[in-house]
Amino acid sequence: MSRTRTALLAAMALVAGATGTAFAVDPGSAGIAAVPCTVDYEIQNQWSTGFTAAVTVTNNSAAKSSWSLKWSYSGNQKVTSGWNAKLSQSGAAVTAANETYNAQLATGGSVSFGFQGSYSGSNAIPATFTLDGVTCNVDGGGDPTDPPDPEGPSSRVDNPYEGAKVYVNPEWSANAAAEPGGSRIADQPTGVWLDRTAAINGAGGKMGLRAHLDEALRQKGSGELVVQLVIYNLPGRDCSALASNGELKADEIGRYKTEYIDPIKAILADPKYASLRIVTTVEIDSLPNLVTNTGSRPTAVPQCDVMKANGNYVKGVGYALDKLGDVPNVYNYVDAGHHGWIGWDDNFGPSAALFKEAASAEGATVNDVHGFITNTANYSALKENNFTINDTVAGKSVRESKWVDWNRYTDELSFAQAFRDQLVSIGFPSGIGMLIDTSRNGWGGTARPSGPGAQTSVDTYVDGGRYDRRIHLGNWCNQSGAGLGERPQAAPAAGIDAYVWMKPPGESDGSSKAIPNEEGKGFDRMCDPTYTGNPRNNNNMSGALPDAPVSGHWFSAQFRQLMQNAYPPLS
Repeated sequence: MSRTRTALLAAMALVAGATGTAFAVDPGSAGIAAVPCTVDYEIQNQWSTGFTAAVTVTNNSAAKSSWSLKWSYSGNQKVTSGWNAKLSQSGAAVTAANETYNAQLATGGSVSFGFQGSYSGSNAIPATFTLDGVTCNVDGGGDPTDPPDPEGPSSRVDNPYEGAKVYVNPEWSANAAAEPGGSRIADQPTGVWLDRTAAINGAGGKMGLRAHLDEALRQKGSGELVVQLVIYNLPGRDCSALASNGELKADEIGRYKTEYIDPIKAILADPKYASLRIVTTVEIDSLPNLVTNTGSRPTAVPQCDVMKANGNYVKGVGYALDKLGDVPNVYNYVDAGHHGWIGWDDNFGPSAALFKEAASAEGATVNDVHGFITNTANYSALKENNFTINDTVAGKSVRESKWVDWNRYTDELSFAQAFRDQLVSIGFPSGIGMLIDTSRNGWGGTARPSGPGAQTSVDTYVDGGRYDRRIHLGNWCNQSGAGLGERPQAAPAAGIDAYVWMKPPGESDGSSKAIPNEEGKGFDRMCDPTYTGNPRNNNNMSGALPDAPVSGHWFSAQFRQLMQNAYPPLS
């Protein structure tokens, strides 16, 4: 990938042919004034028919309240889509004008935008750029196959969360603060979900990726800061859960690569954001479906068989890991389900093997994986203190209880630590760390057991003592009685990089009834409180709250219940 050079260019540059690279006298030289503007144009990814580019404009003249950058191509390049600027093209001439939110351009200030384009033949860097009619100098990254710049960002740290603040999403914070008592947690860091292509640039009045990263730079100050992103737009997404189906059809792996992952990579690779620690949670609720919900299993779903057959989950995850892993300050964490999904013997090993297959696909290697995350957007208790997997009651193992149902694990912490060991044993780096989403697994409040259940049977023992009060481990949608869990924190236990709130508390898992929407999200009966279940929850009631909106939308009643039942309790 091409890395941009950092030298400041000055006036009287000599433009070198079609490469667009400018050579200039040091702006500190006597008698030569600094140029009014500089442009850094970088081709960040290129394939046979297309490319993505990142552009940064620095204004060295008077402050501007609006701006317009223009250039012309020497070949047949066409801009097909863009972000953080209004792009238009007439023939070879391209114009990039400000959006309302980045119109101000101070003296010495910079603004960045990006775009995707098509081409055939050569893809030369434009030779000349003008900012509001004034010619700028250009620093071009012309060859996307160039080796990384040795002066680029430093190598990754072992645990990105240690010694760092974590980004507080101002949009979620505002929703939380508007609820009674919500100010108590409105300053907690949560994940930013890129759950459709439109989310990259911002949709429905919401902040786009660059806007979040710019705000992260502001929050960062002089210290370290982690930004948490959820990469979530696979073709045929969530093959077993209709509430979070996505915009891309099962066979649209090409669109996933060029319209979704490539633009995200182009933004993350902008040198402007090199000082941030960017954690990506890669494609939740995807790969484990290929193990548990396919073939002759009673939980099988036809659409999951389709995704296993076409390989697009594996290809998509591999492509995302490869491309995002190229960015030196990105830390990829792959979704690893939760103990109530892959904690059984016939799911545990096969899931780990499938993760390695995906981490070796489409150019990725296991070294593109910094770690794994469990319990994302789920409710599994962090630690069940009132019983262990080794307990025996009335001559029966805890594993024989209806709740545990022969699972090897009773909670997320024991599962995450054991699964990490399994992943290392099959070839993942020994330094991988785990994240656990604790946003909704506190299970506090007045119904929280204070000790073990009665030992009259293994079921009374487990049911009377378990913190997780769901009807069944397979219930996942807007669960009644749930509470906020452990607050986000770094390095809380052996092998665990952090407890995180990747799922923003108060954002719905899915609607209680069918609601038309433009986000590709369907209606799943598991979000209907009257639903009596299916094989994946052993035909139990769904346990879902009523009157829920479409997934990702604010659900005030749920948020208030999460605060009420928080454990540790809110002060």
